[in-house]
Amino acid sequence: MSTPPPIALTIAGSDSSGGAGIQADLKTFAAHQVYGASVIVALTAQNTTGVRAIHAVPADFVAQQLDAVFEDLDVAAVKIGMLATAELIETVAAGLIRHKARNIVLDPVMVAASGAKLLQDNAVDAIRRHLFPLATLITPNLPEAATLLHTGIAETEAAIDEQAGKLAALGAANVLIKGGHGAGDVSSDLLLLSGGARQRFNAPRLATRNTHGTGCTLSSAIAAGLAKGLALPEAVGQAKSYISAAIAAADQVQVGHGHGPVHHFHHWWDQSDGRQP
Repeated sequence: MSTPPPIALTIAGSDSSGGAGIQADLKTFAAHQVYGASVIVALTAQNTTGVRAIHAVPADFVAQQLDAVFEDLDVAAVKIGMLATAELIETVAAGLIRHKARNIVLDPVMVAASGAKLLQDNAVDAIRRHLFPLATLITPNLPEAATLLHTGIAETEAAIDEQAGKLAALGAANVLIKGGHGAGDVSSDLLLLSGGARQRFNAPRLATRNTHGTGCTLSSAIAAGLAKGLALPEAVGQAKSYISAAIAAADQVQVGHGHGPVHHFHHWWDQSDGRQP
């Protein structure tokens, strides 16, 4: 009998255009040879130009989805994305505790690439209170880190380092602050580990508007690595390499008229014509 694949679960919102959210997470899991399961907490009507509407899934149905997955599947890692409301955050946290979930990667999604708000204002404190203590890793970008700390956006390496420490002090075991919204020729992500060690992951900053789903994809790639048994720094390093290549190949995927998606399957598709080799 063949060995079952590692399983990762995404708990997030659905992106009807397929570039971010649940859809991006499942593509990323597949690209890393990890079986993907999902718990959908919100539906969005969106495309590459923006989000038109958001419909939160009832909390009791989210709880049923969680129970159905964990009672049957051996979930090795969990990625959490858009949760929309404080009630959904509390429901998800209770379910993760109930099922003793492990290797939890929390991407505190607040705003879409188009600028649409994806998280209610009163839900920010709920993220810190209910999910920080459960997360193996949190992966805020620079604006999200600032929002979580109720402060300004960090503009220097020293300020980013300070904010990472403050997030850890709020209960996050490990912190990855993503530098994609920063300036300069290099996109630098800072990983602060629970023991205090710090590591930077750098990649050239690429000129493209096709970055839809970048944060979702990176956090899902980290979760996939953890599901496969990688140590956290190695999982982050491999995920950084993957998302950098996916962004570099993004312009090969001509999807939509706005912020198009990154190329989740850049390793397999023939970029000259979009077909598999």
